[in-house]
Amino acid sequence: MKQNYTVRHGALEGIEAFLAVARHRNFRRAAAQLGVTPSAVSQAVRALEARMGAALFVRTTRSVGLTEPGQRFLDRAGPAFEELVAAGEAVRDIGQRPTGLLRLSVPRAVVPLILEPMIASFCRAYPEIELEIAASDEMVDLAAGGFDAGIRLGQFIAVDMVAVRLTPSFSFVVVGSPDYLKRHGRPERVDDLRNHACLRLRRSNGAIAPWAFVDGNETIEAMLSGPLIAHDYPTLLGAAMRGVGLAQTPRPIAEAPIAEGKLDPMLDGIAATTPGVFLYHPGKRQVLPKLRAFIDHLKSAA
Repeated sequence: MKQNYTVRHGALEGIEAFLAVARHRNFRRAAAQLGVTPSAVSQAVRALEARMGAALFVRTTRSVGLTEPGQRFLDRAGPAFEELVAAGEAVRDIGQRPTGLLRLSVPRAVVPLILEPMIASFCRAYPEIELEIAASDEMVDLAAGGFDAGIRLGQFIAVDMVAVRLTPSFSFVVVGSPDYLKRHGRPERVDDLRNHACLRLRRSNGAIAPWAFVDGNETIEAMLSGPLIAHDYPTLLGAAMRGVGLAQTPRPIAEAPIAEGKLDPMLDGIAATTPGVFLYHPGKRQVLPKLRAFIDHLKSAA
């Protein structure tokens, strides 16, 4: 059976006064606890009884006792009210100091480059924060997914988000293993790539990302082909290191294998650039202390 749930205006009014009187069995002591006048407590209880349609207290000149409806109401309203108070205190606590669960949506490539170096120090500095990192290259709706913030390349962040820069701008570099280049030669121009095995990225919207280059002020996008399509850059980079083909990846994640001689960069003169990596969140009015602590820690660790 379908039920209709409605919240009546003022449904909670008077409950705190009722509980205080029930606890002390005295209107004056209840008023002192609440910091109001005894007449205010009496009026609040009377209004509650009127809404309930039953007397909750038996009053005499010397004592105050609970009626049967009053006792039943106390048995159920007391624990419920304590839960409401605890819920309010928990929310207030999260809003006033760094505590609680902090959920972040980040691309896989960002974890070793930006997050891993600072996770240990952050957890030590803020032991009351639980840090949850959801590593995925899919673009997610932060609110729908229950995330406090996300990390993405600047060009993919919606304009209504608050963005905090984490890295400078950088280029996308074409890389290949020395073994692959020895077998297939080194491309010198964009057109040369059509004769190579080009490893490609499928974006979260389902489209295969073209390789991007620049010629002066003009952007060149090349739709290429090859033996592998992946959904993240680390997979493409690993395949390139094993000689499967050429890959175009953000320069920062390719720096280490380039320095180690596992990959060779090419076509640097026409490399496209990105604004960089940003942390983003929807909190234009207020940033919770747990997220502010994380942002400040990221900046200090950079």
